[in-house]
Amino acid sequence: MALKITLKPHEKMIIDGAVVTNGSNRCELYIENSVPILRQKDIMSEKEANSPTRRIYFVIQLMYIDEKNLALHHKTYWELVQDCIQAASATLPLIDQISKKILSGQYYHALKLARNLIDYEKEVITLVQEFA
Repeated sequence: MALKITLKPHEKMIIDGAVVTNGSNRCELYIENSVPILRQKDIMSEKEANSPTRRIYFVIQLMYIDEKNLALHHKTYWELVQDCIQAASATLPLIDQISKKILSGQYYHALKLARNLIDYEKEVITLVQEFA
């Protein structure tokens, strides 16, 4: 069964590594086979990867869309999560969940879980700022 995607005017997405930008009108795309797809709301630029958890998200995104450099992205991921756990051991349960998805090749699901990691980081920063 095809995946139906409706794009807003000027919305971007990545389909199997290619950046696709919609024109000025709403459009529907039907993806007939299984390929990595990221909608604009899920795409993070390297510039936006400006915190430990956001860098983890970014490298998982690269695993998902850049399979030819998967070994390098995996190496970077394991380094980043090790640093994150050392800095905030409370992230370990969520990182374990993400890592299980990565080890089973479920990069899109790992990305969704990594959003929770980013949210956790925001909560911690907010709490620290309130008590500072």
